[in-house]
Amino acid sequence: MFWTLELASHLIEAPWPATRDDLIDYAIRSGAPIEVIENLQELEDEEIYESMEEIWPDHPTQDDFLFNQDEY
Repeated sequence: MFWTLELASHLIEAPWPATRDDLIDYAIRSGAPIEVIENLQELEDEEIYESMEEIWPDHPTQDDFLFNQDEY
């Protein structure tokens, strides 16, 4: 399983919490690239995922970027 920010961005608006099958269905309906669907198929079948961070633990958060929105 290999995630990038671009691939993960296709699941930002997914219906969390969700099962693997729910996420695969969402990815197909939203037109996500095949790589997203292949990555999701590698997840455990019975687990409920609360967010993208549970699927990709290294997923960057807003705090990881040094961008000060108050300056703009």
